[in-house]
Amino acid sequence: MKVRNEEKFKGRGMRMCRICGTSRGLIRSHKLYICRRCFREAAKSLNFKKYG
Repeated sequence: MKVRNEEKFKGRGMRMCRICGTSRGLIRSHKLYICRRCFREAAKSLNFKKYG
């Protein structure tokens, strides 16, 4: 039997951006868990380089 709280926190709703808290447009690769909007602002400080 599952607990109601477990059902609430599954899938997308469980993963949120570390900076702003949204669950949309999340970058999970390299265990970043940062949304794409925050990534654009923080990419340079995370040592990512822009190519192209």
